[in-house]
Amino acid sequence: MNKQELIEQIAASADISKAAAAKVIDAFTDSITSALKKGDSVTLIGFGTFAVSERAARTGRNPQTGAELQIAARKAPAFRPGKALKDALN
Repeated sequence: MNKQELIEQIAASADISKAAAAKVIDAFTDSITSALKKGDSVTLIGFGTFAVSERAARTGRNPQTGAELQIAARKAPAFRPGKALKDALN
């Protein structure tokens, strides 16, 4: 499912316009992004938790030449599914 299909499904199930559904999705993703930028986690009970994971600096290898290179530390988004979501899939 892509973003447009998600907009259509939300608009149909919530009985709102596609434009309104698109605004809701954009506001939702913007809110989660800004919370993660601040270092906060976002927990949706029953669905899951969005959080930031820290990845340490490490040494990697160029697969073509075999030369070592340094990979910088970085932050990465992470999602942990909640129990209700896991149960719904099994």
